[in-house]
Amino acid sequence: MGRPVTLFTGQWADLPLETLCEKAASFGYDGLELACWGDHFEVDKALSIDGYVQSRHDILAKYGLKCWAISNHLVGQSVCDDPIDSRHKGTLPPYVWGDGDPEGVRQRAAEEIKNTARAAKLMGVDVVNGFTGSSIWKLFYFFPNPGPEMIEAGYVDFAARWNPILDVFDQVGVRFALEVHPTEIAYDIVTAKKALEALDGRKAFGFNFDPSHLQWQGVNPARFIQEFQDRIYHVHMKDAGTTLDGYSGILGSHLDFGAAARGWDFRSLGHGDVDFEPIIRWLNRINYQGPLSVEWEDSGMDREYGATEACAFVRSVDFAPSNIRFDAAFED
Repeated sequence: MGRPVTLFTGQWADLPLETLCEKAASFGYDGLELACWGDHFEVDKALSIDGYVQSRHDILAKYGLKCWAISNHLVGQSVCDDPIDSRHKGTLPPYVWGDGDPEGVRQRAAEEIKNTARAAKLMGVDVVNGFTGSSIWKLFYFFPNPGPEMIEAGYVDFAARWNPILDVFDQVGVRFALEVHPTEIAYDIVTAKKALEALDGRKAFGFNFDPSHLQWQGVNPARFIQEFQDRIYHVHMKDAGTTLDGYSGILGSHLDFGAAARGWDFRSLGHGDVDFEPIIRWLNRINYQGPLSVEWEDSGMDREYGATEACAFVRSVDFAPSNIRFDAAFED
């Protein structure tokens, strides 16, 4: 049997958890990666209401599903972001947004991520996926040139804010997996290395490997696994495609996802440019045994059709490594 195939619930948060569980089971999934928004997994309730965590397990079990990870991308984004503005208000629980004072939001977001680790422990999972935010993403294009001091200050800020969070992850035996992604402190191989260096390589921090965000930037997704073999804590299966026809560029042109003129967009699995075979081969080399979690996004396709097709696609591309040397048969 291959690795478990799960569905990330972040793009399905408009549906009650039980409704989504029924659908995911019918689509063919083994489990769900629960998002900490909608009613799928609420951190404050997990820590304050007796029986809440068991209720999540009961709903999953009713449909033959399991959970290997939870994800709190939306709150994690606010830990380091600068500026904090109305975009964040729309993604945060009211008790984290509070009065909207930027530093207060960052501090409350940090406490919520600490609580997410504690809630994950109660849920019996050992990985929390998410974002970190970044105080220096706004400087990604060097004009006016910020100089190395401003960039280094961003990594110092990241370490100062995330080390106390990771202390809690260590205390409860849970790991944080950053989804390497534009707008985060790490968005490619170079910046992922800088993030690890800023944290002195502590093991509580690793990566939720998602090839789609690397693909459209021109970064080789399989090379990412090769570079961070001991830090792949979770895997998202997601595709992206570029349509650079000379009209628009790779930066997105301030167009919404799905706009015809965008230079790149997310695609349902198998409909983009990601080559999944070398990814699976590298996951086999590093002996990754965790879930392959479909994060389904495609503005041009019905999501239930896409999620069903994506589940079958993952099973079709996932293969076990060989347990023999093929040339051993030639030996005496």
